[in-house]
Amino acid sequence: MHGTQQIAPKLARWAALLAIVTGGTWAEAPQGYYLGADLSYVNEMEDCGVVYRVAGKPADPFALLKSRGANLVRVRLWNDARWTPYSNLADVKKTIRRSRRAGMQVLLDFHYSDDWADGEKQIIPKAWAHIADPDALAQALYDFTLQTLRELDRDGLMPELVQVGNETNGEILSTLERAKEPIDWARNAKLFNAGIRAVRDAGAKSSIKPRVMLHIAQPENVEPWFAAAKAAGVTDFDLIGISYYRRWSTQDLDGLYAVVRRLRQNYRADVLVVEAAYPWTLENADQSANLLGSDTLIEGYPATPSGQRRYLIDLAQRVIANGGVGVVYWEPGWLSSKCKTRWATGSAWDNATLFDHRGDLLPGADFFGFPYVFSKQAAP
Repeated sequence: MHGTQQIAPKLARWAALLAIVTGGTWAEAPQGYYLGADLSYVNEMEDCGVVYRVAGKPADPFALLKSRGANLVRVRLWNDARWTPYSNLADVKKTIRRSRRAGMQVLLDFHYSDDWADGEKQIIPKAWAHIADPDALAQALYDFTLQTLRELDRDGLMPELVQVGNETNGEILSTLERAKEPIDWARNAKLFNAGIRAVRDAGAKSSIKPRVMLHIAQPENVEPWFAAAKAAGVTDFDLIGISYYRRWSTQDLDGLYAVVRRLRQNYRADVLVVEAAYPWTLENADQSANLLGSDTLIEGYPATPSGQRRYLIDLAQRVIANGGVGVVYWEPGWLSSKCKTRWATGSAWDNATLFDHRGDLLPGADFFGFPYVFSKQAAP
C-alpha cells in the first residue's frame, strides 16, 4: 500500500480529466451489484505496444473504466503456466494493484490449471498430475488456494471475491481424455469444498472476507450442475457465476433471463453473468481469426459500436430485473498487437473489445455506468 496517499489525488485528477474529455460522468452501481471487466490481458497488451485511448488521448484503462462506472476487475490465475509470463501470481499482483489504485474491487479467478480451463476441459496442473488419491489432491488444492490468498493478503491485495474454478462444467483437475466423461461427484465435491474452505480460512484472519463464486459456462448447464453439486454437499458459496455467449449457447436471451430468475429463487446466492461479450464489428484487424463472428449475433443488435452498446445495456438491465447482480465483460482490452499467441499474430477478440482497432474507447463502455433500475430482492 506504499505510496497510496500520493497516488489517490493523482487518480482523482485523472478521473476528472477523463470526465471532461469524454463529455460527462457515469454512475457507479449500488453496493452489492457488480458491473465490471476482466482485465487479465491488459499488462500483456501494454507490453506488446497497445495504447488505450479516450478521444484520441492515451489513458490508463483501469482508471478509464472506473471513470465510466466500472466497480469490479476480474483477473485469472494459472498454477504454473510455463508457456507465458502472464497470469502468474506476480502478474496478478500487478493487476490487483492497478485495480486498487483505480478504486475497484477484485474478483480472483483460480483456473486450477497450467493453461485455459473452460467448459470443454479442466486439465490438472502438471505438479499435481501424479496425485491419484482424492484426499491428497484436495489437500494440494487447499494449500495452493490458502497460500496464494495469504500472500496476497500480506501485500494488502486480498480480493473481495474469489472463483473456485473457471467454467467448471466438467470434473475439475481432470484430463483432456476424461473431459466428456460423467462427473464423479464424490471426488468433485471433495475438491470444491477444499477450495471453498481455503477461501474461508484465508478470510478468517483478514480484514477482507472474500465472497466465494462457483462458475459454469452457458445458462443451459447451470441448473443441472448446481443441483448435482448441492446433492453432493457443495453448498457454501455466495455467488453463482454464468458465462453467456450466444454462439456457444442453446439459450436465447429470454432463456438466460429465466435461468437467472430461477436460480435466484432456488438458491441463497447472488447470480452474476461473469462473462459476456458482443462484437462491435465483423472486421478482423490481424491474422488471428476472430472467435465471435456473425454466428454470435442476436436480432436487433448489429455488429456496430451502437449495437454493442445497446446489447450490453439491455443485457445488464434484464439480468438485474430478473434478480441478478450484474455483468462482467470478458476481455475488453485484448486488442490486436504485434505479439503472437500460440496460433497466430494478434488477437482472436479484436472485434469484441471495448476499444476500437486504434485503441479508442467505444460507446459500449457506457454499460458500466448506465442509470439502471436496481431492484435486488432479499435472498430467499
